[in-house]
Amino acid sequence: MMPYVYELKMKVRDYECDLQGIVNNANYQHYTEHTRHEFLLSKGISFSELHKKGIDAVVARLTMQFKTPLTSGDEFASRLRVKKEGVKYVFHQDIFRLPDEKLVMRSQVEIVCLVNGILNTVPILDDLAETESAKLQIDSK
Repeated sequence: MMPYVYELKMKVRDYECDLQGIVNNANYQHYTEHTRHEFLLSKGISFSELHKKGIDAVVARLTMQFKTPLTSGDEFASRLRVKKEGVKYVFHQDIFRLPDEKLVMRSQVEIVCLVNGILNTVPILDDLAETESAKLQIDSK
């Protein structure tokens, strides 16, 4: 498996849990989205600034595999790597409970961009995906 290019640490809040005392499955999508936005910010790319320029990155497909539930107060790391496939930006995002590094969830999120309402690629995101993919290839050798 290729290494991750970004990690964001978070903590489960009480209101994110359901009656069973575990994180409600919908919250994992929030965790992955927040991680993608913070990753972009760490690279100098503002999601809201993209929108102001007529560029809307939207989820086209999302798959999640739940392995171990998180509970209130658990600390976790949300990690990602990204690659470009045609017009899609594919984020592989996994969540690990801390400190034991137990796998909580695996996901793959496919993002496409609408530029002024038309499906298109975005040079700044192309460059980001290519740069991060190149780093991964170098790091894995």
